[in-house]
Amino acid sequence: MIFRQLFDSVSGTYTYLLASRRGGEALIIDPVLEKVERYLQLIKELDLRLVKAVDTHLHADHITGLGALRDRTQCITVMGDRSNVDVVSMRLSEDDRLTIEGVTLDVLYTPGHTDDSYCFRMADRVFTGDTLLIRGTGRTDFQNGDPRAQYDSIFNKLLRLPDETLVFPAHDYKGETVSTIGEEKTFNPRLKVKSVDEYVALMNNLNLPNPKMMDVAVPANMRVGYAQEAIAQRGWAVDDAGRPAGGGTGRSARKQRAGEARRHPGLAARSLHRPCRPRAARRHATRACLGNRQAGDFLLRLRRTLGDGRAGGTRRGTFLCVPHPGRDRGMEKGLRPADSLIR
Repeated sequence: MIFRQLFDSVSGTYTYLLASRRGGEALIIDPVLEKVERYLQLIKELDLRLVKAVDTHLHADHITGLGALRDRTQCITVMGDRSNVDVVSMRLSEDDRLTIEGVTLDVLYTPGHTDDSYCFRMADRVFTGDTLLIRGTGRTDFQNGDPRAQYDSIFNKLLRLPDETLVFPAHDYKGETVSTIGEEKTFNPRLKVKSVDEYVALMNNLNLPNPKMMDVAVPANMRVGYAQEAIAQRGWAVDDAGRPAGGGTGRSARKQRAGEARRHPGLAARSLHRPCRPRAARRHATRACLGNRQAGDFLLRLRRTLGDGRAGGTRRGTFLCVPHPGRDRGMEKGLRPADSLIR
C-alpha cells in the first residue's frame, strides 16, 4: 500500500494520501489549499489517479484544497452528511464505507470538536481529524462543538478500537506524527478524567483564542475552497490538455455541463429504457425534471453531449447517472439502482 503523511507547517495540518498500488486510484484526506501543487506533483511521481478528496470536518484554521483538487483532477469531493457545505459530490454517514481500488475506510461519526466531525478507519489505523489528537483532543468551543458529545465519541467509539490501532490526526503542533489507541489511553492527559462532567468542565475552561483564519476559512470552506472564478484567476484551472486556463474555468464545456448537473437538484439524469425519437426524448427529459421544460431541455442537451441516449436516444447503451450532492451514497453501496430518478 502507498501511504504518505504530508504536513503544512503554517496551520499544523496533516494531510494523508492513500493508494493500494502505483498506477492505481488514490484518495487524499484533509488537503490544504496552499499545498495543492505539492500534492499533484507527488501524485504524478507515484503515477496515481486521484479519484476522491475528503475532509474530516469543516476546518476553521485553513482553507481546504478540495475545490482546487476537484478542478484540477475532476476527483469526487467527499464530506460527512452533517457538513453544511454546498458543493460536495458525495456525502457519508455513520457505518458507510469510503472505497477506492484496494482501499476501504469505515466511516465513524464523531461529533464534539464540531458537529460535522468524522473519523475514517482502516484495518490497522484510524484518521481522527481533530476529534482525538496526539496527547490531546480537539477544542469544542466553536462551530457547534459539544464537549459532552466529544466525550462520547472518544470514549465510546475511538477508545474501543484495538490498542494497537495507529492514530493519525489532522493536526499536531509539537512535532508528533503518529500514536496508537493504547498510547492515548495511557498518556493522553485529557483522557484521565473520571466522568463526562469532569471532561466537560475541563474543555469549557480552556479559554483558547479563536483560530486566526476562522473568519476567512469557514466561509471559504462552505464553498469547498474558492469560487470557480477565483480558482481560474490563481492559475489552478487547466484545460483538457492539462494546460493552464487563464481566463476561463479550465474545463471543457462538456465537463462544465456535467458539473452543473451534479450540483443542480433538479437535473439528476435518468437512463432511457427504450429507443426514443427526439420528441419522445424531450418529453422524457422534461418528466425527469419534474415538469420543468427549461431544465428538461438542458438535461437533454447534457445527455446528448455525454452520450446518454445518443442524439435522440436511438440505442440503449451504458448510460450516465449524474450524482447529486448527498444522494449517490445509495448507489455506491448498491442500495439504489443507477437508473432511478434521484430526488
